[in-house]
Amino acid sequence: MYDLIIIGGGPAGYNASERAAHKGMKTLVIEERALGGVCLNEGCIPTKTLLYSAKIYDYAKHSADYGVSFDGAAIDHAKVIARKNKVVKTLVSGVTGQLKRAGVEVVHASAVIKGKTEGGFTVEADGKEYSAKNLLICTGSNPALPPIDGLKDSLGSGFALTNREILDMAELPKSLVVVGGGVIGLEMASYFNSVGTKVYVVEMLDHIAGPTDREISEMLRKDYASRGVEFILGARVTAIKDGKVCYELGGKAEALECDKVLVSIGRRARTQGIGLENIGVKVERGAIVTNEYCKTSVPGVWAAGDVNGKSMLAHTAYREGEVAVTNMTGGKDRVNYNAIPSVIYTNPEVASVGETSESIKEKGLDAEVKTVTLKMSGRYIAENEGGNGILKLIVDKKHRNVLGVHIIGNYSGEMIYGAAMMVDLEMRVNDVQKLVFPHPTVSEVIREAMFD
Repeated sequence: MYDLIIIGGGPAGYNASERAAHKGMKTLVIEERALGGVCLNEGCIPTKTLLYSAKIYDYAKHSADYGVSFDGAAIDHAKVIARKNKVVKTLVSGVTGQLKRAGVEVVHASAVIKGKTEGGFTVEADGKEYSAKNLLICTGSNPALPPIDGLKDSLGSGFALTNREILDMAELPKSLVVVGGGVIGLEMASYFNSVGTKVYVVEMLDHIAGPTDREISEMLRKDYASRGVEFILGARVTAIKDGKVCYELGGKAEALECDKVLVSIGRRARTQGIGLENIGVKVERGAIVTNEYCKTSVPGVWAAGDVNGKSMLAHTAYREGEVAVTNMTGGKDRVNYNAIPSVIYTNPEVASVGETSESIKEKGLDAEVKTVTLKMSGRYIAENEGGNGILKLIVDKKHRNVLGVHIIGNYSGEMIYGAAMMVDLEMRVNDVQKLVFPHPTVSEVIREAMFD
Protein backbone atom coordinates (compact mmCIF):
# COMPACT_ATOMS: atom_id res chain seq x y z
CA MET A 1 0.00 0.00 0.00
CA TYR A 2 1.36 3.39 -1.04
CA ASP A 3 0.48 6.76 0.41
CA LEU A 4 0.33 8.19 -3.11
CA ILE A 5 0.17 6.86 -6.64
CA ILE A 6 0.85 9.39 -9.38
CA ILE A 7 -0.23 8.52 -12.92
CA GLY A 8 2.04 10.43 -15.27
CA GLY A 9 5.68 11.48 -14.89
CA GLY A 10 5.59 14.86 -16.60
CA PRO A 11 6.24 18.21 -14.87
CA ALA A 12 3.23 17.87 -12.57
CA GLY A 13 3.89 14.23 -11.72
CA TYR A 14 7.63 14.05 -11.22
CA ASN A 15 7.80 17.32 -9.29
CA ALA A 16 4.88 16.32 -7.06
CA SER A 17 6.41 12.89 -6.41
CA GLU A 18 9.63 14.44 -5.16
CA ARG A 19 7.73 16.86 -2.89
CA ALA A 20 5.60 14.00 -1.55
CA ALA A 21 8.64 11.82 -0.85
CA HIS A 22 10.31 14.64 1.06
CA LYS A 23 7.16 14.86 3.19
CA GLY A 24 7.52 11.21 4.09
CA MET A 25 4.93 9.75 1.71
CA LYS A 26 5.56 6.35 0.15
CA THR A 27 5.14 7.35 -3.50
CA LEU A 28 4.80 5.50 -6.79
CA VAL A 29 4.95 7.15 -10.23
CA ILE A 30 3.55 5.26 -13.20
CA GLU A 31 4.73 6.64 -16.57
CA GLU A 32 4.36 4.78 -19.84
CA ARG A 33 7.10 6.69 -21.65
CA ALA A 34 10.12 8.74 -20.54
CA LEU A 35 10.05 10.82 -17.36
CA GLY A 36 9.65 14.52 -18.04
CA GLY A 37 6.51 14.17 -20.16
CA VAL A 38 5.78 16.23 -23.25
CA CYS A 39 7.53 19.31 -21.85
CA LEU A 40 10.94 17.74 -21.45
CA ASN A 41 10.82 15.26 -24.33
CA GLU A 42 8.66 16.86 -27.04
CA GLY A 43 7.87 20.44 -26.02
CA CYS A 44 9.43 23.11 -23.83
CA ILE A 45 13.04 21.94 -23.70
CA PRO A 46 13.62 20.61 -27.24
CA THR A 47 11.90 23.60 -28.85
CA LYS A 48 13.96 26.07 -26.79
CA THR A 49 17.13 24.22 -27.80
CA LEU A 50 16.23 24.67 -31.48
CA LEU A 51 15.19 28.28 -30.98
CA TYR A 52 18.47 29.16 -29.27
CA SER A 53 20.42 27.78 -32.24
CA ALA A 54 18.23 29.86 -34.54
CA LYS A 55 18.81 32.96 -32.41
CA ILE A 56 22.58 32.52 -32.62
CA TYR A 57 22.25 32.14 -36.39
CA ASP A 58 20.11 35.29 -36.57
CA TYR A 59 22.73 37.24 -34.64
CA ALA A 60 25.48 35.85 -36.88
CA LYS A 61 23.63 36.99 -40.01
CA HIS A 62 23.27 40.50 -38.58
CA SER A 63 26.57 40.70 -36.70
CA ALA A 64 27.73 43.65 -38.82
CA ASP A 65 25.08 45.76 -37.10
CA TYR A 66 27.15 45.31 -33.92
CA GLY A 67 30.53 45.96 -35.52
CA VAL A 68 31.43 42.28 -35.93
CA SER A 69 32.05 40.95 -39.44
CA PHE A 70 32.74 37.42 -40.65
CA ASP A 71 31.82 35.20 -43.58
CA GLY A 72 30.32 31.75 -43.77
CA ALA A 73 27.59 31.68 -41.13
CA ALA A 74 25.50 28.56 -41.76
CA ILE A 75 22.99 26.38 -39.95
CA ASP A 76 23.50 22.62 -39.70
CA HIS A 77 20.03 21.29 -38.89
CA ALA A 78 21.29 17.76 -38.24
CA LYS A 79 23.70 19.05 -35.59
CA VAL A 80 20.95 21.18 -34.07
CA ILE A 81 18.75 18.07 -33.72
CA ALA A 82 21.67 16.06 -32.31
CA ARG A 83 22.31 18.73 -29.69
CA LYS A 84 18.59 18.80 -28.87
CA ASN A 85 18.68 15.06 -28.25
CA LYS A 86 21.73 15.44 -26.00
CA VAL A 87 20.05 18.16 -23.95
CA VAL A 88 16.87 16.10 -23.53
CA LYS A 89 18.82 12.97 -22.56
CA THR A 90 20.80 14.92 -19.95
CA LEU A 91 17.69 16.39 -18.36
CA VAL A 92 15.72 13.11 -18.38
CA SER A 93 18.67 11.45 -16.64
CA GLY A 94 18.66 14.28 -14.13
CA VAL A 95 14.97 13.81 -13.32
CA THR A 96 15.46 10.05 -13.00
CA GLY A 97 18.31 10.61 -10.56
CA GLN A 98 16.31 13.13 -8.52
CA LEU A 99 13.43 10.71 -8.00
CA LYS A 100 15.75 7.84 -7.16
CA ARG A 101 17.53 9.92 -4.52
CA ALA A 102 14.16 10.99 -3.08
CA GLY A 103 13.07 7.36 -2.76
CA VAL A 104 10.28 7.56 -5.34
CA GLU A 105 9.44 4.25 -7.03
CA VAL A 106 8.91 4.47 -10.81
CA VAL A 107 7.09 1.95 -13.01
CA HIS A 108 7.22 2.38 -16.79
CA ALA A 109 3.86 1.15 -18.05
CA SER A 110 0.41 2.40 -19.01
CA ALA A 111 -1.95 2.70 -16.04
CA VAL A 112 -5.67 2.13 -15.59
CA ILE A 113 -7.61 3.04 -12.44
CA LYS A 114 -9.54 -0.08 -11.44
CA GLY A 115 -11.65 1.20 -8.57
CA LYS A 116 -11.97 2.26 -4.96
CA THR A 117 -10.88 0.12 -2.03
CA GLU A 118 -11.54 0.37 1.68
CA GLY A 119 -8.25 2.16 2.14
CA GLY A 120 -8.05 4.12 -1.09
CA PHE A 121 -7.71 3.27 -4.79
CA THR A 122 -6.38 0.48 -7.00
CA VAL A 123 -4.40 1.05 -10.19
CA GLU A 124 -3.32 -1.61 -12.67
CA ALA A 125 -0.05 -1.28 -14.58
CA ASP A 126 1.79 -3.89 -16.61
CA GLY A 127 -0.44 -6.65 -15.30
CA LYS A 128 0.09 -5.76 -11.64
CA GLU A 129 -2.20 -4.02 -9.18
CA TYR A 130 -1.06 -1.22 -6.88
CA SER A 131 -3.05 0.44 -4.10
CA ALA A 132 -2.73 3.85 -2.47
CA LYS A 133 -4.56 6.15 -0.06
CA ASN A 134 -4.29 9.08 -2.50
CA LEU A 135 -4.33 9.28 -6.27
CA LEU A 136 -2.83 12.16 -8.29
CA ILE A 137 -3.68 12.15 -11.99
CA CYS A 138 -1.10 13.87 -14.20
CA THR A 139 -1.68 12.25 -17.59
CA GLY A 140 -1.12 15.49 -19.52
CA SER A 141 -2.46 16.16 -22.99
CA ASN A 142 -2.27 15.13 -26.63
CA PRO A 143 -2.19 17.26 -29.79
CA ALA A 144 -5.69 18.24 -30.90
CA LEU A 145 -6.35 16.60 -34.26
CA PRO A 146 -9.65 17.72 -35.80
CA PRO A 147 -11.47 15.69 -38.47
CA ILE A 148 -9.83 17.50 -41.40
CA ASP A 149 -10.13 15.71 -44.73
CA GLY A 150 -6.92 13.76 -45.46
CA LEU A 151 -5.22 14.57 -42.15
CA LYS A 152 -5.03 10.99 -40.89
CA ASP A 153 -3.41 9.73 -44.09
CA SER A 154 -1.10 12.75 -44.23
CA LEU A 155 0.12 12.05 -40.70
CA GLY A 156 0.71 8.44 -41.69
CA SER A 157 2.72 9.40 -44.77
CA GLY A 158 4.79 12.02 -42.97
CA PHE A 159 3.46 14.94 -45.01
CA ALA A 160 1.71 16.27 -41.91
CA LEU A 161 3.47 16.42 -38.54
CA THR A 162 2.64 17.15 -34.90
CA ASN A 163 5.02 18.77 -32.42
CA ARG A 164 6.49 15.31 -31.73
CA GLU A 165 7.55 14.44 -35.26
CA ILE A 166 8.74 17.89 -36.34
CA LEU A 167 11.38 17.93 -33.60
CA ASP A 168 13.06 14.87 -35.11
CA MET A 169 12.82 15.83 -38.78
CA ALA A 170 16.20 14.99 -40.33
CA GLU A 171 16.19 17.58 -43.12
CA LEU A 172 14.88 21.10 -43.46
CA PRO A 173 11.84 21.42 -45.73
CA LYS A 174 11.91 24.09 -48.42
CA SER A 175 8.39 25.13 -47.41
CA LEU A 176 6.27 24.61 -44.31
CA VAL A 177 2.64 25.42 -43.59
CA VAL A 178 1.90 25.83 -39.90
CA VAL A 179 -1.78 25.24 -39.13
CA GLY A 180 -2.45 27.21 -35.97
CA GLY A 181 -1.02 30.53 -34.84
CA GLY A 182 -0.71 29.72 -31.13
CA VAL A 183 2.46 29.37 -29.07
CA ILE A 184 3.63 26.04 -30.55
CA GLY A 185 2.96 27.14 -34.10
CA LEU A 186 4.67 30.51 -33.70
CA GLU A 187 7.77 29.07 -32.08
CA MET A 188 8.20 26.53 -34.84
CA ALA A 189 7.47 29.18 -37.46
CA SER A 190 10.21 31.27 -35.82
CA TYR A 191 12.79 28.48 -36.00
CA PHE A 192 12.11 27.39 -39.56
CA ASN A 193 11.91 30.96 -40.83
CA SER A 194 15.29 31.73 -39.26
CA VAL A 195 16.98 28.70 -40.83
CA GLY A 196 15.72 29.40 -44.34
CA THR A 197 12.43 27.53 -44.79
CA LYS A 198 9.56 29.38 -46.45
CA VAL A 199 6.87 29.50 -43.75
CA TYR A 200 3.12 30.09 -43.94
CA VAL A 201 0.90 30.34 -40.85
CA VAL A 202 -2.80 29.55 -41.33
CA GLU A 203 -4.96 30.63 -38.38
CA MET A 204 -8.75 30.48 -37.91
CA LEU A 205 -8.85 33.62 -35.73
CA ASP A 206 -8.22 37.13 -37.02
CA HIS A 207 -5.07 37.36 -34.89
CA ILE A 208 -2.17 35.22 -33.71
CA ALA A 209 -0.97 34.21 -30.23
CA GLY A 210 -4.42 33.46 -28.77
CA PRO A 211 -5.18 35.46 -25.60
CA THR A 212 -1.99 37.54 -25.79
CA ASP A 213 -2.54 41.30 -25.57
CA ARG A 214 -3.70 42.22 -29.06
CA GLU A 215 -1.31 45.14 -29.63
CA ILE A 216 1.66 42.97 -28.76
CA SER A 217 0.53 39.99 -30.84
CA GLU A 218 0.10 42.33 -33.81
CA MET A 219 3.62 43.68 -33.31
CA LEU A 220 4.94 40.11 -33.34
CA ARG A 221 3.01 39.31 -36.51
CA LYS A 222 4.35 42.37 -38.32
CA ASP A 223 7.89 41.56 -37.21
CA TYR A 224 7.72 38.07 -38.67
CA ALA A 225 5.87 39.22 -41.77
CA SER A 226 8.80 41.56 -42.44
CA ARG A 227 11.07 38.49 -42.29
CA GLY A 228 9.05 36.65 -44.89
CA VAL A 229 6.54 34.63 -42.88
CA GLU A 230 3.14 34.78 -44.59
CA PHE A 231 0.12 34.88 -42.27
CA ILE A 232 -3.29 33.80 -43.52
CA LEU A 233 -5.76 34.82 -40.83
CA GLY A 234 -9.48 34.12 -40.52
CA ALA A 235 -9.04 30.94 -42.55
CA ARG A 236 -10.63 27.53 -41.96
CA VAL A 237 -8.58 24.54 -43.08
CA THR A 238 -10.74 22.06 -45.01
CA ALA A 239 -8.21 19.48 -46.22
CA ILE A 240 -4.59 18.41 -45.87
CA LYS A 241 -3.67 16.05 -48.70
CA ASP A 242 -1.93 15.68 -52.05
CA GLY A 243 0.86 18.01 -51.02
CA LYS A 244 -1.54 20.85 -50.26
CA VAL A 245 -3.29 22.61 -47.42
CA CYS A 246 -6.77 23.62 -48.54
CA TYR A 247 -8.68 26.34 -46.70
CA GLU A 248 -11.62 28.71 -46.96
CA LEU A 249 -11.03 32.44 -46.67
CA GLY A 250 -13.74 35.02 -47.16
CA GLY A 251 -16.05 32.42 -48.70
CA LYS A 252 -13.46 31.37 -51.29
CA ALA A 253 -11.61 28.07 -51.54
CA GLU A 254 -7.82 28.44 -51.54
CA ALA A 255 -4.85 26.08 -51.39
CA LEU A 256 -1.15 26.15 -50.52
CA GLU A 257 1.39 23.70 -51.88
CA CYS A 258 4.18 22.81 -49.45
CA ASP A 259 6.74 20.19 -48.46
CA LYS A 260 5.53 19.70 -44.90
CA VAL A 261 2.60 20.69 -42.67
CA LEU A 262 2.75 21.24 -38.93
CA VAL A 263 -0.63 20.76 -37.24
CA SER A 264 -0.56 22.82 -34.03
CA ILE A 265 -4.10 23.93 -33.25
CA GLY A 266 -3.87 23.23 -29.55
CA ARG A 267 -3.90 20.32 -27.13
CA ARG A 268 -6.57 18.23 -25.44
CA ALA A 269 -6.49 16.76 -21.95
CA ARG A 270 -5.63 13.07 -21.92
CA THR A 271 -8.47 11.50 -19.96
CA GLN A 272 -9.56 8.60 -22.16
CA GLY A 273 -8.62 5.04 -21.30
CA ILE A 274 -7.29 5.66 -17.79
CA GLY A 275 -10.34 4.42 -15.86
CA LEU A 276 -11.78 7.67 -14.52
CA GLU A 277 -15.28 6.27 -14.95
CA ASN A 278 -14.43 3.44 -12.54
CA ILE A 279 -14.26 5.84 -9.61
CA GLY A 280 -16.66 8.54 -10.82
CA VAL A 281 -14.26 11.43 -11.43
CA LYS A 282 -16.14 14.34 -13.02
CA VAL A 283 -15.00 15.32 -16.50
CA GLU A 284 -16.20 18.33 -18.51
CA ARG A 285 -15.25 19.06 -22.13
CA GLY A 286 -12.73 16.26 -21.97
CA ALA A 287 -10.83 17.61 -18.93
CA ILE A 288 -10.89 16.62 -15.27
CA VAL A 289 -12.77 19.16 -13.16
CA THR A 290 -10.63 20.53 -10.33
CA ASN A 291 -10.81 23.49 -7.97
CA GLU A 292 -8.04 25.88 -6.94
CA TYR A 293 -6.84 23.26 -4.43
CA CYS A 294 -6.44 20.70 -7.25
CA LYS A 295 -9.17 18.48 -5.78
CA THR A 296 -11.41 16.47 -8.10
CA SER A 297 -15.01 15.47 -7.46
CA VAL A 298 -13.79 12.34 -5.64
CA PRO A 299 -12.20 12.73 -2.18
CA GLY A 300 -8.62 11.48 -2.21
CA VAL A 301 -8.27 11.98 -5.96
CA TRP A 302 -6.35 14.99 -7.24
CA ALA A 303 -5.37 16.21 -10.70
CA ALA A 304 -2.58 18.49 -11.89
CA GLY A 305 -1.17 19.67 -15.20
CA ASP A 306 -2.72 19.68 -18.66
CA VAL A 307 -5.24 16.98 -17.72
CA ASN A 308 -7.41 19.56 -15.91
CA GLY A 309 -7.42 21.86 -18.95
CA LYS A 310 -7.00 25.04 -16.91
CA SER A 311 -3.59 26.30 -17.99
CA MET A 312 -1.58 24.03 -20.25
CA LEU A 313 1.83 25.28 -19.20
CA ALA A 314 4.62 23.31 -17.53
CA HIS A 315 5.14 25.85 -14.77
CA THR A 316 1.42 25.73 -13.95
CA ALA A 317 1.75 21.94 -13.74
CA TYR A 318 4.67 22.23 -11.31
CA ARG A 319 2.66 24.54 -9.08
CA GLU A 320 -0.52 22.44 -9.22
CA GLY A 321 1.38 19.30 -8.26
CA GLU A 322 2.89 21.07 -5.26
CA VAL A 323 -0.50 22.43 -4.20
CA ALA A 324 -2.06 18.97 -4.43
CA VAL A 325 0.65 17.40 -2.26
CA THR A 326 0.45 20.18 0.34
CA ASN A 327 -3.32 19.81 0.65
CA MET A 328 -3.31 16.01 0.78
CA THR A 329 -0.73 16.12 3.61
CA GLY A 330 -2.80 18.39 5.83
CA GLY A 331 -1.62 21.81 4.70
CA LYS A 332 -3.62 24.44 2.87
CA ASP A 333 -2.54 25.91 -0.45
CA ARG A 334 -4.17 27.15 -3.64
CA VAL A 335 -3.26 28.04 -7.20
CA ASN A 336 -3.73 31.68 -8.21
CA TYR A 337 -4.58 31.23 -11.88
CA ASN A 338 -4.74 35.02 -12.36
CA ALA A 339 -0.99 35.27 -11.83
CA ILE A 340 0.28 32.55 -14.19
CA PRO A 341 2.90 34.01 -16.56
CA SER A 342 3.27 32.87 -20.16
CA VAL A 343 6.12 33.24 -22.64
CA ILE A 344 6.41 32.85 -26.40
CA TYR A 345 10.07 32.11 -27.11
CA THR A 346 10.25 33.69 -30.51
CA ASN A 347 12.88 36.29 -31.43
CA PRO A 348 11.81 38.76 -30.04
CA GLU A 349 10.29 37.07 -27.03
CA VAL A 350 6.79 37.84 -25.78
CA ALA A 351 5.89 37.52 -22.11
CA SER A 352 2.60 38.18 -20.35
CA VAL A 353 0.86 37.91 -17.01
CA GLY A 354 -2.55 38.98 -15.73
CA GLU A 355 -5.20 41.12 -17.38
CA THR A 356 -4.85 42.40 -20.94
CA SER A 357 -6.17 45.53 -22.62
CA GLU A 358 -8.98 43.39 -24.00
CA SER A 359 -9.85 41.50 -20.80
CA ILE A 360 -10.30 44.63 -18.68
CA LYS A 361 -12.91 45.85 -21.17
CA GLU A 362 -14.66 42.47 -21.26
CA LYS A 363 -14.77 42.32 -17.45
CA GLY A 364 -15.67 45.97 -17.02
CA LEU A 365 -12.64 46.66 -14.81
CA ASP A 366 -11.79 50.27 -13.99
CA ALA A 367 -8.14 50.15 -14.99
CA GLU A 368 -5.62 52.23 -16.86
CA VAL A 369 -3.07 51.03 -19.41
CA LYS A 370 0.37 52.54 -19.72
CA THR A 371 2.70 51.67 -22.60
CA VAL A 372 6.42 52.43 -22.51
CA THR A 373 9.21 51.63 -24.96
CA LEU A 374 11.98 49.22 -24.02
CA LYS A 375 14.33 51.85 -25.41
CA MET A 376 14.15 53.43 -21.97
CA SER A 377 16.66 50.71 -21.07
CA GLY A 378 20.29 51.35 -21.98
CA ARG A 379 21.00 47.62 -22.13
CA TYR A 380 18.11 47.03 -24.51
CA ILE A 381 19.42 49.66 -26.94
CA ALA A 382 22.97 48.30 -26.66
CA GLU A 383 21.96 44.71 -27.41
CA ASN A 384 18.95 45.06 -29.75
CA GLU A 385 19.91 47.11 -32.79
CA GLY A 386 16.72 48.26 -34.47
CA GLY A 387 14.53 46.73 -31.75
CA ASN A 388 11.18 48.37 -31.03
CA GLY A 389 9.97 46.42 -27.98
CA ILE A 390 7.36 47.75 -25.58
CA LEU A 391 6.01 47.08 -22.11
CA LYS A 392 2.34 47.49 -21.22
CA LEU A 393 1.40 48.02 -17.60
CA ILE A 394 -2.21 47.58 -16.43
CA VAL A 395 -3.13 49.10 -13.06
CA ASP A 396 -6.39 49.25 -11.10
CA LYS A 397 -7.40 52.92 -10.95
CA LYS A 398 -8.85 52.82 -7.44
CA HIS A 399 -6.47 50.57 -5.52
CA ARG A 400 -3.41 51.19 -7.75
CA ASN A 401 -2.42 47.51 -7.70
CA VAL A 402 -0.79 45.83 -10.68
CA LEU A 403 -3.31 43.81 -12.73
CA GLY A 404 -1.17 42.86 -15.71
CA VAL A 405 2.18 43.26 -17.46
CA HIS A 406 2.88 42.46 -21.13
CA ILE A 407 6.22 42.71 -22.89
CA ILE A 408 7.58 42.15 -26.39
CA GLY A 409 11.34 42.17 -26.58
CA ASN A 410 14.23 39.92 -25.68
CA TYR A 411 14.80 39.17 -21.98
CA SER A 412 11.05 39.47 -21.39
CA GLY A 413 10.86 35.75 -20.60
CA GLU A 414 13.37 36.21 -17.78
CA MET A 415 11.69 39.38 -16.48
CA ILE A 416 8.09 38.23 -16.33
CA TYR A 417 8.41 36.26 -13.08
CA GLY A 418 8.85 39.56 -11.22
CA ALA A 419 5.71 40.95 -12.81
CA ALA A 420 3.85 37.73 -11.93
CA MET A 421 4.87 38.21 -8.31
CA MET A 422 3.50 41.76 -8.42
CA VAL A 423 0.16 40.51 -9.72
CA ASP A 424 0.04 37.59 -7.27
CA LEU A 425 0.82 39.77 -4.24
CA GLU A 426 -1.44 42.59 -5.48
CA MET A 427 1.46 45.01 -5.20
CA ARG A 428 0.62 48.66 -5.62
CA VAL A 429 2.45 51.09 -7.84
CA ASN A 430 4.14 52.81 -4.90
CA ASP A 431 5.32 49.42 -3.58
CA VAL A 432 7.11 48.69 -6.85
CA GLN A 433 8.56 52.22 -6.98
CA LYS A 434 10.47 51.44 -3.79
CA LEU A 435 12.12 48.32 -5.25
CA VAL A 436 15.72 48.62 -6.45
CA PHE A 437 16.24 47.25 -9.97
CA PRO A 438 19.82 46.49 -11.09
CA HIS A 439 21.32 48.87 -13.68
CA PRO A 440 21.71 48.49 -16.56
CA THR A 441 19.04 45.87 -17.17
CA VAL A 442 15.97 45.68 -19.36
CA SER A 443 13.90 45.01 -16.22
CA GLU A 444 14.34 48.67 -15.24
CA VAL A 445 11.62 49.47 -17.75
CA ILE A 446 9.09 47.99 -15.30
CA ARG A 447 10.15 50.55 -12.72
CA GLU A 448 10.11 53.35 -15.28
CA ALA A 449 6.54 52.44 -16.19
CA MET A 450 5.54 52.69 -12.53
CA PHE A 451 6.86 56.26 -12.33
CA ASP A 452 5.55 57.35 -15.72
